[in-house]
Amino acid sequence: MPAPLLDVSGLRVSFAADGGRSTAIQDVSFNVGAGEVLSIVGESGSGKTLSLLSVLGLIDRRTTFVEGRALFNGRDLFTLPPRELRRIRGAGIALISQDPMTALTPVFTIGDQIAEQILAHEKVSRRAARARAVDLLREVGIPSPEEAVRRFPHQLSGGMRQRAVIAMALSCNPALLIADEPTTALDVTVQAQVLDLLRRLRRDHGSSIVLITHDMGVVAEMADRVMVMYAGRVVEGGTVREIFEDPWHPYSWGLMNSIPPVRGAKPARLVSIPGTPPTPQDIPPGCAFAPRCRLRRPACAAPPPRQEAGGHQALCLIEAAERPGLRAGLWTAEGTAA
Repeated sequence: MPAPLLDVSGLRVSFAADGGRSTAIQDVSFNVGAGEVLSIVGESGSGKTLSLLSVLGLIDRRTTFVEGRALFNGRDLFTLPPRELRRIRGAGIALISQDPMTALTPVFTIGDQIAEQILAHEKVSRRAARARAVDLLREVGIPSPEEAVRRFPHQLSGGMRQRAVIAMALSCNPALLIADEPTTALDVTVQAQVLDLLRRLRRDHGSSIVLITHDMGVVAEMADRVMVMYAGRVVEGGTVREIFEDPWHPYSWGLMNSIPPVRGAKPARLVSIPGTPPTPQDIPPGCAFAPRCRLRRPACAAPPPRQEAGGHQALCLIEAAERPGLRAGLWTAEGTAA
């Protein structure tokens, strides 16, 4: 098997706090192969974005402490000096931020911002960088790109800003594209266009994609593998078919049951997971999901075992023989929690 493009193991992220450090990410490990789409799902605050920002070094090193290993093309990103890491960011790994309005500088035109990234990583003239910016805007489907390069971010719609951010991310043909909620706050038509664009980029450029999203429909449509995060931990991981057809963790069951059914009877109400995710200071010593889990047992007070079968794994003590009956009995036919 070829080595993965990105291989993260034992990632731990903590913050300076009163009386010591507060751990937000605990023992997160994952990898992304060449041309693969890995989707990371979970509630807000589960650590999806923080994990990837830490891998890229986009954190405040004075107050944030990162441990573990992150190999990109065989080089450990955590041991590289800042200058070397900047050469990889943008050229080898590109980021599509969740909010394009805050990702773009309001006092510079779209064309200047795209050209700036090209000039930072390649030895080309400003004229050539500007021309490539126009070509990139045309490639991502922005109408009249020759005019769009002269516009400021506030002069573009939300969908056009998102496309501009994608054009900037692709400006140096990165091997890995990290897309953080790329369809958030976009109408369904623009969402479909952005997803089509990501699929085309993967097909035409062979780029790998890490897709961070809350939308399980997007996951089913785009991903090869899925990583489910909760409270800074990876609670389940597997192929998209394994996660959708045979999820193992009660948290994954809750995520799946919160999706409106496409076929069959319409439920009286959608299922919701009770409670809220814990803060880093309030994570229990055993299973982090136990306080919200209707299937919790006294043994959940201890750290859960890792169950594995092939590439499918989950942090839960529920055995394979128990899962079908417990999952079926956890929800009533009316869609409310049992």
